[in-house]
Amino acid sequence: MSVEAMRGVGPAGTVQPADDRAEVRRILRLAIPQAKGLWAAIALGALSGGSAVALLGVSAWLITRASEQPAMMYLSAAVVGVRAFALGRAFFRYVERLAGHDAAFRQLGTVRSRLYARLEPLAPDGLRGVRSGDLLARLADDVDGLQDLPLRVIQPLVSAGVVALGSVVVAFVLLPAAGVILLLTLTVAVLAGARVNAWAAGAAERRIAPLRSALYDAVHSVVSELDVLTAFGALAAAQERVRQASDRLTAALRARATGVGLTAGAVSLLAGAAVFLGLAAGIPAFGSSEVDAPTLTVIALLPLAVFEVFGTVPLAFVAWTRVRSSAERIASAVPATLPEGIPVDAPGAASTPALRGVPDVRLDGVSARWPGEPFPVLHDITLRLRPGERVVLTGPTGAGKTALAHVLTRLLEHTGDYLLGDESVRELKQDAVRERVGLVEQRPYLFDSDLRQNLLFARETASDDELLDVLGRVGLREWAVERGGLSAPVGERGALVSGGQAQRIALARALLADFPVLVVDEPTANVDAAAADAIVRDILETAATDGRTVLLISHTDVAADLVDRVLRLESGRLVPA
Repeated sequence: MSVEAMRGVGPAGTVQPADDRAEVRRILRLAIPQAKGLWAAIALGALSGGSAVALLGVSAWLITRASEQPAMMYLSAAVVGVRAFALGRAFFRYVERLAGHDAAFRQLGTVRSRLYARLEPLAPDGLRGVRSGDLLARLADDVDGLQDLPLRVIQPLVSAGVVALGSVVVAFVLLPAAGVILLLTLTVAVLAGARVNAWAAGAAERRIAPLRSALYDAVHSVVSELDVLTAFGALAAAQERVRQASDRLTAALRARATGVGLTAGAVSLLAGAAVFLGLAAGIPAFGSSEVDAPTLTVIALLPLAVFEVFGTVPLAFVAWTRVRSSAERIASAVPATLPEGIPVDAPGAASTPALRGVPDVRLDGVSARWPGEPFPVLHDITLRLRPGERVVLTGPTGAGKTALAHVLTRLLEHTGDYLLGDESVRELKQDAVRERVGLVEQRPYLFDSDLRQNLLFARETASDDELLDVLGRVGLREWAVERGGLSAPVGERGALVSGGQAQRIALARALLADFPVLVVDEPTANVDAAAADAIVRDILETAATDGRTVLLISHTDVAADLVDRVLRLESGRLVPA
């Protein structure tokens, strides 16, 4: 296959690999609701549009025919038709909106669940360098934008197309020339509307999603880092970045609105042209008695009703550009295949390890690299952690200590052998490994809830007494009681607790989860020296009870009586401590 065949051109003129285009198509297919709901909405939309056209046509015929003062019996059917079509237009429109939006919103739930399922294996290492605000925009606004595919692209194109085709047939039956004129003006309306929109708003439409992401990212930075920005006097500059991002987004939205307005204006001009040309063809036919006066009125006014329904077709091309852009951004945020370095469960991997108790942990010739990085961060690591051992791992920043912790918890893929007892971790599901090997991160995440909820997710069945007991084991029971007990709030990302208290809460969660092997990554990085010594002692004395193995990653010196061994990592290799 040639390079040209493997590539396609995106809406912004950028070259897209064939794999990316296939993923965009897969996301677009996923956004289409089930056939039952979609076709019901399309049928109801066609009935609503058909009722609108029929209402104007029958009303025009009725008024003109009534001016000739025939017997009432000749008008009664038309009177009933006007009432029926008036009620039908509103009724079918309401039910169509209800059915269409219900189907689209239900499908959005499926889209989100699938995307989160695809995103979950990437966290945390596959999302290194991804801006939180940009990712939020892709998984919120861009996913919401996919609802326009059934609601503003597929449904209007099919429903309006059916109504337009039926109207052309009716016009052709009334007067062949009128049918041909209506068909030609509708065709020109589609082409002209699409061209006008592409000229006036095409570029703006493609810029809106990235600009919205940039605004979200700027706002997220200000909100999440408000205290730091204020402390260093950088808040005004950050707010200015938000203002500039907002101005750029506003300009793009205005350009899109201009394009939509010009498109609607072009369609309206062509509707007027269709009326004028219809009269131009109908008046001579009326003069030659080929058509009567009521029929001439219908021929003249029918295009107005048809174009009112058909006006959504050019706008569907506008919506398609927006939907396509959203799908491309989602595809780039959630890749079809996991990048190299992210673990993948092998087919037939066991969900429950055969071993029980505290396993022997053995690494033999293990190397690893961060996803997207060309060079390994760990080189040929050979390590054994015996049951109940308390081991300290030291080393300079960037030596690979966190990478080793992520390998042990199957967050990062590796080469070489990694055994828990006699079982290779590749023969186990990732969750099964994480049930045996737990990680307390350097910056533990605390939910914006109370202390109870921040502990319960480690063991949902734990009672309040058990929660207070584990807080006592990490030295926080009295502190918790003074703050009001387990209902005390911890704030967003733990804003109401200190760094040392956050580490102790994370340790309490690990004890509740009862990991046989516990890896603690830099627990003293965000606390003062006095608190650091207390935290390290609590970890090694408290967490190592019941025969639990503890690997403590630390920059600080640890008392020799607390540990069994000290290891050192430099440039991704174990060296003598």
